[in-house]
Amino acid sequence: MDTTIEVLRRLGGVAASGTLLRAGVTRHALDLALRGSSLVKVARGVYALPDADPVAVHAGTYHAVPGCVTAAGKLGLWVVRSPEQPHLTARHGRPVPGCVVHRGAVPASVLDVVCQCLRCLPPLEALTIAESAVKRGKVDLEELRLRFPAAREQSVRRLLSRVRPQSGSIVETMARYLLEEAGFVVETQVSIPGMGHLDLMVDSVLGIETDGYASHSSRKDYRDDRRRWNITVVYGVPTLRITYEMVMGQQDEFLAMVRKAVLRYRRAQSA
Repeated sequence: MDTTIEVLRRLGGVAASGTLLRAGVTRHALDLALRGSSLVKVARGVYALPDADPVAVHAGTYHAVPGCVTAAGKLGLWVVRSPEQPHLTARHGRPVPGCVVHRGAVPASVLDVVCQCLRCLPPLEALTIAESAVKRGKVDLEELRLRFPAAREQSVRRLLSRVRPQSGSIVETMARYLLEEAGFVVETQVSIPGMGHLDLMVDSVLGIETDGYASHSSRKDYRDDRRRWNITVVYGVPTLRITYEMVMGQQDEFLAMVRKAVLRYRRAQSA
């Protein structure tokens, strides 16, 4: 059986007594941990580990928990940018100093967190979080759709229709969204003989491969990268290499480059 400390750590380092009791911690074990200074009381009925995340502790002080994009980051989902202020979830919905508060169930489920992001964040930032949650099996796409009745939240349902669980990275998702918004027809994870899958195919003319933070982290990765590149040449698939920096801070330049490349190779095909 897990100890009180193990349960609390699994719950994110801060939790209400009711949550701990439902997770199997006894009141006796909770009292022992308090007397032994293994945990601290941060508010009435709320306990934390001494090394708990300061944001979670601040939230617990106001009977709240990390929510929305802040919780998504802690879950390892694809967060485009960290918020200027932490986002929290609380049943009471009252203001918390220095934070954005969402009213909702505590503790918040992964499904709750993703729904908050879909309602709160700009479309691109919401899409990357929802797509990564579906891809990793943390939420079911149909469950997400059911949270947004068609008559009331059409914009969110349209965004959910663009979720592609086969997406390989946040860079790929961001690039695809930007290209679709610009009017291009984009295919995801297109099969190329001998290569595997090309990240994106634009207007059936131009391939796009996306580079993440850790590209070429080993000699093997470097060799595989060059093999994939060579195969696109052999099969006559002109391919651009796209980085996170391009889709994050150089979006106009990225789209202009794609337009020029598509126009050039479309003309070459029709010549």
